[in-house]
Amino acid sequence: MKNMVALKTLKDHWETPGRADSEQQLKAWYQEAKMANWKTPNDIKAQYKSASIVGDNRVVFNICGNKYRLVVKINYITEWVFIRFVGTHKEYDKIDVTSI
Repeated sequence: MKNMVALKTLKDHWETPGRADSEQQLKAWYQEAKMANWKTPNDIKAQYKSASIVGDNRVVFNICGNKYRLVVKINYITEWVFIRFVGTHKEYDKIDVTSI
């Protein structure tokens, strides 16, 4: 994907005390997503079997063996990925993933 928005959200997450374990996996996800050529949700599922496709072009990725959740919104036509949320399952349970 050509454009990634809100990388600071990832950095803020791994710099939060107790969450440094996510840094390398979030960086790896970022690099993989940057190089990806996703045209449809099926392309994402082919690369990330455990990813969940949810409403309004949002995708939920499991990070650190499902310890954290990463939510992105994707515009497949313009190749933009908007990082909307990263947090624990408890934090994820408090959001509306289809509108964040």
